[in-house]
Amino acid sequence: MLNTILHHTSLSFSLFLLVLLGYLLMLLGKWPKEVAGALSKFVFNVAFPALLFNTMSQFSSLPPVDVRLLFAFFGSCIIVFIVGRLIAKKLFKLDGVAQSVFALDGIYSNNVFLGIPLAKMTLGEEALPAVALVVAFNALLLWVLVTISTEWALHGSLSLRGITKTARNVLTNPIVASILLGLLYDASGLPLPSLLKAPLQMTAQAASPMALIALGMGLAEYGIREEWRQSVAITGLKLILQPLTVWILARAIGLPKLETQAIVLLASISVAVNVYLMADQFKTMKSAVASSMVLSLLLAIFTAPIAIALIA
Repeated sequence: MLNTILHHTSLSFSLFLLVLLGYLLMLLGKWPKEVAGALSKFVFNVAFPALLFNTMSQFSSLPPVDVRLLFAFFGSCIIVFIVGRLIAKKLFKLDGVAQSVFALDGIYSNNVFLGIPLAKMTLGEEALPAVALVVAFNALLLWVLVTISTEWALHGSLSLRGITKTARNVLTNPIVASILLGLLYDASGLPLPSLLKAPLQMTAQAASPMALIALGMGLAEYGIREEWRQSVAITGLKLILQPLTVWILARAIGLPKLETQAIVLLASISVAVNVYLMADQFKTMKSAVASSMVLSLLLAIFTAPIAIALIA
């Protein structure tokens, strides 16, 4: 068991060195913020869509994915979201909107910039379809969940317009769109033209390292600031309660080993920057969310490989 933990930790640590490189480039190299923004934009809009399209366009030739993983992963999200709202209300006396952001922070993983590279390195290419399935539904389901929660907190009712806008934004998201287009291309049965295949594969191979460097660059503007008690509570929800809940649900439904490892890995990684964007939009919890992003990333160096090793 110890050897397995050390093996996965060493694999993960090599990836986190790229995050550190991006962080140091911004902190010590004094690179302008525009560089980080441009790299993140390229990774999100070009590199990762190329990787996911390339993977999903061969979906039928890959080992089948047990779609019950969606129940285990998103079932855990609902459970932990409810627990998070209760903690925010009872322990920190937050209002309804802040409760929603607090709870979302405890379940929204950095699946794209960190989850995909980690899964690819530690579990192999065969885990990517399972990860892609979660990524495809993640933005839609979680943003709709928090939209309903915040709409109810603000107005005491649901706004169809707000939910429809969220769904439209998610479906036009480059990550989700590339997965859907890849599946459609795979269903067509057409081979990928050789003229496009080589550049697509080269771009896909560069996606993971560029994403990790971009992640480090983006984190350089955040730090462990005030509201540390809230950020510690959020990190506990994210790195302890959610992976444990995912694992329990996966065991309860008899999910296969690879799918279980993939979703537990995604549950045991750091908070996504998307939550900070929502905190900024609602003008609440910004310091706590920023702190939880940094703290959860530092601890995820250990929690993610340990979670994989324990399941293995």
